[in-house]
Amino acid sequence: MKKIYFAGGCFWGTEHLFSLIEGVEQTSVGYANSRVPHPTYEQVCTGLTGAAETVEVTYDPDLVSLTELLSIYFRSIDPTTLNRQGNDIGTQYRTGIYYVDPADLEPIEAFVATVQRRHQEPLAVEVAPLLNFYPAELYHQQYLYKNPGGYCHVSPELFTEVKSRRANRNDKSELRSRLSPLQWEVTQNGATERPFINEYDHEFRPGIYVDITDGTPLFVSSRKYDSGCGWPAFSRPSDPKLITEHTDNSFGRQRTEVRSAASGSHLGHVFPDGPADDGGMRYCINSAALRFIPADDMPAAGYAAYLPLIEP
Repeated sequence: MKKIYFAGGCFWGTEHLFSLIEGVEQTSVGYANSRVPHPTYEQVCTGLTGAAETVEVTYDPDLVSLTELLSIYFRSIDPTTLNRQGNDIGTQYRTGIYYVDPADLEPIEAFVATVQRRHQEPLAVEVAPLLNFYPAELYHQQYLYKNPGGYCHVSPELFTEVKSRRANRNDKSELRSRLSPLQWEVTQNGATERPFINEYDHEFRPGIYVDITDGTPLFVSSRKYDSGCGWPAFSRPSDPKLITEHTDNSFGRQRTEVRSAASGSHLGHVFPDGPADDGGMRYCINSAALRFIPADDMPAAGYAAYLPLIEP
């Protein structure tokens, strides 16, 4: 088991959200990095303790990755708002990610840098080691389970999505049984398929490209172009929140790896040499990490809402 600590405004909703994630074994609300030992809720509300309302997340890294937890966390907050989330204002409601394992700092910083590139204004998310964590009073623990109508700043749609993701997630043995050996090696072990002779390098029909492991809609045909690199190339993802970027120093050079935020699957790499009139980026993606669904088949496959995105 590993632990990570998230401050995301009122801890009632943040705890409830993380408790729904498969692979999260336990959650607890409390006060992090306080200047006062064992502060009470009333003391924290004065702002004088320096503590942040925080959720302790204990998780199994074999079932859920730190990247996926970070992805869900950032979707639950406004990362550019200082000391405020929803209706709650004060330093105790600041946003922050507090780690106990020094090895977690690099992936956290890489993820935060990815989010920062999507915003013009600076992020207001604190990243720091956990200095202390004092559990909150008993009535705060699992508050929304005990009070389903209680106040919550987290979107109900995000709760529903996470619940659905938990219900539909496949375990690794089932996943391995339905992926080809190449698909498994690419998505789970970061392998790269051969250029030019892969499945979708020359596929340019209208349609959508989804994560081969869980069906997340990652790329659309209107953003696909022939880059000559030998792999499917896209100028941008269907939604930036659905992918994550990571520093890759393999083979003696520095590149930016692209992964699916939901499944953690390796997809490929992104390079700053794409079409200048569409952002200038080239997402070079392995065919083996994708499943292509032609436009005519999208409604039956459950992707009708994405049809407008495939228009040039």
